[in-house]
Amino acid sequence: MTALATAPAAVAPDPVSDGLWRRLVGHRGALAGLAVLAFFVLCAAIPAVFAPHDPNVQYRESLLVPPAFSAGGSLRFPLGTDDLGRDIASRLVYGARISLLVGIAAVAIAAVPGTLLGLVCTVLPAGLAVLLARAIDVLMALPGLLLAIVVVALLGPGLGNAVLAIALVSVPGYFRLARAGALAEAGRDYVTAARAAGAGPLRILFATLLPNVAAPLIVQAAMGFSGAILDAAALGFLGLGAQPPQPEWGAMLANARDYIERAWWVVTFPGLAILLVVYATNLFADGLRDALDPRLRSA
Repeated sequence: MTALATAPAAVAPDPVSDGLWRRLVGHRGALAGLAVLAFFVLCAAIPAVFAPHDPNVQYRESLLVPPAFSAGGSLRFPLGTDDLGRDIASRLVYGARISLLVGIAAVAIAAVPGTLLGLVCTVLPAGLAVLLARAIDVLMALPGLLLAIVVVALLGPGLGNAVLAIALVSVPGYFRLARAGALAEAGRDYVTAARAAGAGPLRILFATLLPNVAAPLIVQAAMGFSGAILDAAALGFLGLGAQPPQPEWGAMLANARDYIERAWWVVTFPGLAILLVVYATNLFADGLRDALDPRLRSA
């Protein structure tokens, strides 16, 4: 008898993820933001390819050289040099690594404990849950940047302490979203069925509820990324974040304050870098929010 070869069954595409990707690709703002972010990610990943010089080398014979497209500029320094003769383009490229790492680290450090506390709060005794929620409300009532400045002032200036401070002030947003989503979903039929099947509290929280409240948390993380970059730039501008000679965008703005009138490029390009990354992240977050909107899944 000749054995018949059986072809492997084709795996059907997931209609939910397929529809999510289709809506995200169809959102022009999200695509534009993703393209800009991809460029800065490339700069951060392989800065030596994009940077014409070492970011900390001082060319003392070329102080405050204008950009190449301006009168008196040089192709050697495409975006000009600062007051110490350092190439601005190179410092922007290497600064992208610092800013993006700060954004990612701050979001990760804030999202994990914030989400865990929000979910666990739904199964705590009523008194303890209310106490935890009120403590988070007090933390959320304080101005975020002011609280970050206080934390960095207590811990000491530095990039690591700035990341911790930014993450701390971001925790309440994830806590409130996770708690509100879990409370809204707790009475649904699928949660009741999971309890009837013998699922424990932890399994219900992390295997049943978390996947169904993840969408707003993902959007919050995307928005929090841009907020973390802004806060890091603000702390760097105040001298509480990245310390010299690190090429951080906020610190570059602070160093350029005395040259705004005579050398516009030392302020303009770091400010544009911050603007582009934050705006691109917000565009992508808006598209992601629309793509994850359950009311559009049937569209």
